[in-house]
Amino acid sequence: MPYKNHYVKKYINEVNPEIDFKVKIVGLVVDKTDSSILIDDGKDKVKVFLEPEMIEKIGIHQLVSVFGSTIPSEDGFELKADLVQDLTGLNLNLYKKVEELYKKWGCIK
Repeated sequence: MPYKNHYVKKYINEVNPEIDFKVKIVGLVVDKTDSSILIDDGKDKVKVFLEPEMIEKIGIHQLVSVFGSTIPSEDGFELKADLVQDLTGLNLNLYKKVEELYKKWGCIK
């Protein structure tokens, strides 16, 4: 069982806010407001709340990795970002292939 202070890599549709306290999500920013961004990981979307100084550095269609704490909501959950990592330049298709191989070999769940 993961520790409460450990970020678990998940697809958005795999997150269960009752047991997943901190998660890492990789996806594209598809929308942005003054207080949040909407991330699409190709399987689902999630609203991520950020500090204003973090939002200024993020653009629409930017590939990011979000490390955040889950916030249960009526629609499932939302995230409070603890850290946002810019993944501009990352070959997303290659990243997904490597991730699939790790899963196949049992290196990650």
